[in-house]
Amino acid sequence: MKEKWKELADVKDELAERDWFMGTSGNLAIKVSENPLQFLVTASGKDKRKRTDEDFLLVDEFGGAVRETHLKPSAETLLHVEIYRKTNAGCSLHVHTIDNNVISEVYGDLGQVTFRGQELIKAFDLWEEDAELIIPIIPNYAHIPTLAETFSKHVLHDKGAVLIRNHGITVWGRTAFEAKKILEASEFLFRYQLRLLEYKSKVF
Repeated sequence: MKEKWKELADVKDELAERDWFMGTSGNLAIKVSENPLQFLVTASGKDKRKRTDEDFLLVDEFGGAVRETHLKPSAETLLHVEIYRKTNAGCSLHVHTIDNNVISEVYGDLGQVTFRGQELIKAFDLWEEDAELIIPIIPNYAHIPTLAETFSKHVLHDKGAVLIRNHGITVWGRTAFEAKKILEASEFLFRYQLRLLEYKSKVF
């Protein structure tokens, strides 16, 4: 488990450098074992810009702590449960950024945002010239079990991404590297799309 802890801590440090954990927001998880299903998840309310021995705790297939601890699992732990329950993903990341929040609001009524002809959709293994990437946008239910149930409908493959309207993005991949790659590509696409919309509004 030490190796998995360090791997997740390294990802956290890298995302913290990008200032993607405003106000202690966001949560990260990495699978430790398949049977029984156990994974490390960020402890709630921690400053993710700092690296401590209490950054993560081990939880089970229901999102509960495996060992007695004063730490509380992140509020969105049930989203990670759905990912690991339904796929072979090994790592999942959830961050709140201005770009992903604005994109989720701009396209929220459509229930999705679509990208075509963008080089970075290849991060999702979409290599065809006319490939299309669709990222679902779901409502930001305050009741986490309802949020998890809605989120689960879009967890169909071993890698993917889902936006929660005015909340953040959750991505996952078979490895921590793949999950981070998908997150980086998604954030690039969001920023590009917003810049493009701004440009078009000025020109037209």
